[in-house]
Amino acid sequence: MKEFKSFYKEVGGNEGGKCRYNTRLDLYGCGCQHDCSYCYAKSLLDFRGLWDAKEPAAADLKKVARKIDRLTPGSIVRLGGMTDCFQPMENINHITRETIKLLNARGVGYLIVTKSDLICEYMHILDKALAHVQVSTTWIPTEKAVSTERRIKAVETLQKAGFDVAVRLSPYIPQFVDFARLNAIQCEKIIVEFLRVNHWIRKWLPLDYSEYTVHHAGYDHLPLEKKIEYLSRVTGFDEVSVCEDVTEHFDYWREAVNHNKDDCCNLRK
Repeated sequence: MKEFKSFYKEVGGNEGGKCRYNTRLDLYGCGCQHDCSYCYAKSLLDFRGLWDAKEPAAADLKKVARKIDRLTPGSIVRLGGMTDCFQPMENINHITRETIKLLNARGVGYLIVTKSDLICEYMHILDKALAHVQVSTTWIPTEKAVSTERRIKAVETLQKAGFDVAVRLSPYIPQFVDFARLNAIQCEKIIVEFLRVNHWIRKWLPLDYSEYTVHHAGYDHLPLEKKIEYLSRVTGFDEVSVCEDVTEHFDYWREAVNHNKDDCCNLRK
């Protein structure tokens, strides 16, 4: 098993300045078995020869434990920023499972963003006072993760069991979304994140990019009026938030849309 040596990061810059949970603990790295065509992490690493989707590297649990020991109880760390901590190799390595146990013991909260329903097999170790889960739900045909329907079932299972869970429509590409199914999901919360595009994503994901006319922080984005139009199609949730990269758009969502103006992830605490 290859060791992933650089697994802990406090994200800065444009993203870190907007994200309330910018402390990231990646348990798998230098690749992700989901290998999504729209993945910003892949677009940053692949051309440098640092992306291996077949055999990502895994973090050393002893090093993870030492890092967790230095985290402040009551704080929240995001499990995975560059890769999915519940990608298929977790079935073999169990690094995420053991990390969750360590975080529980330390009293450190954890925000999990995943495209996998494997998380439901870990419900017995998730601490409801510490665990926050966002299940990424899309209908993009090129995805290699488990089916959208399985992810929806995972969301509804966690919601019914009383966990702090949200649908994460990410990336939101309206051309692919089954809106009838999306708006019928039995979950109180949704986080929407629109696609951001660079040269590599244009190359890997066939799409009409003519509407992506706003350039910000190295990516092309939809203009705000288009985002507002497309967000209006998301109607089935009590609490809506938008995860945003463009500064002016971020300010608009915070004041006009987000359920919690101080926390666009809208976590229960």
